[in-house]
Amino acid sequence: MNEQTSEIVAEKKPEIDSNKIKAKAEEALQFCKSKKFNTDFCILIDMSLHSGVKRFFVWDFKTNTVSKQYLVGHGCGSNQWSSDESKDSPKFSNEDGSHLSSLGKYKLEGRSYSDWGIHVKYLMHGLEETNSNSLKRVIVFHSWNLMSDNEVFPKGSPEGWGCPTISNNTMKEIDPMLQNSKKPVLMWIYN
Repeated sequence: MNEQTSEIVAEKKPEIDSNKIKAKAEEALQFCKSKKFNTDFCILIDMSLHSGVKRFFVWDFKTNTVSKQYLVGHGCGSNQWSSDESKDSPKFSNEDGSHLSSLGKYKLEGRSYSDWGIHVKYLMHGLEETNSNSLKRVIVFHSWNLMSDNEVFPKGSPEGWGCPTISNNTMKEIDPMLQNSKKPVLMWIYN
């Protein structure tokens, strides 16, 4: 393979594995039922996908389909803040000060003011050993002016300090769904 061919291969947009999403959604539904979470929808974030493609999925349990799909940023770690250096190979940590995102299931509950984006954030209560420090680390779900509404592949989304960040327009769509939920909503970040 010559250099030019390998560049073309490297630039090929990753395909979304619908079977993987369905399997996660089935597991998520059982979890939501057992924990008395919202069983209308959940949020699934597949960090194995390049950050320039829409890897944030709103899963509709009633229709068993992805109802909405968006870009989402992840933590920069030791890279420069707002770069896209780990766009296709993010690292993860539950350590305070790591500036990395944490994998696992979260309970989204507690809407309040954010200094970022449209000034709305949701507390992310980590439910597993891999994300148990999320509140202490101030890892929250919020929007960010630097995030795009559209896919930016082969570029990556800007990287922050570990929060899953979405565009302002995306938050304007997601916020009412979260506000109208009578039960906590599951956000599951996986790789």
